[in-house]
Amino acid sequence: MRRTILTGDRPTGPLHLGHYAGSLVTRVELQHSHDTYVLIADLQALTDHADRPEEIRHNVIEVALDYLAVGIDPAVGAIVVQSGVPELAELTGYFLNLVTVERASAATSRRGSWSTR
Repeated sequence: MRRTILTGDRPTGPLHLGHYAGSLVTRVELQHSHDTYVLIADLQALTDHADRPEEIRHNVIEVALDYLAVGIDPAVGAIVVQSGVPELAELTGYFLNLVTVERASAATSRRGSWSTR
């Protein structure tokens, strides 16, 4: 049984060399041994870029083109735009009702970012 990978990027700007060296090379390699879903998280990008929806929309296309350019193959895995899957937004609504602010504040990945907003 093949393992599944869900990975992706927020389209807040163009991808750069750091993306390539940090994750894109690995994604290209793993797509052949894993069921791979690469998410372009446009709805998530709007959480702190709500004033620039046109820029986010443009960057979705640019990120998708960058994925293709580095070798992510949509015939092997899936490139998914978050806003194109309404069930993701629906699940987010449910999860928001399950997680308290106190619990979210304790999350290691969120520490420090609450105070900057």
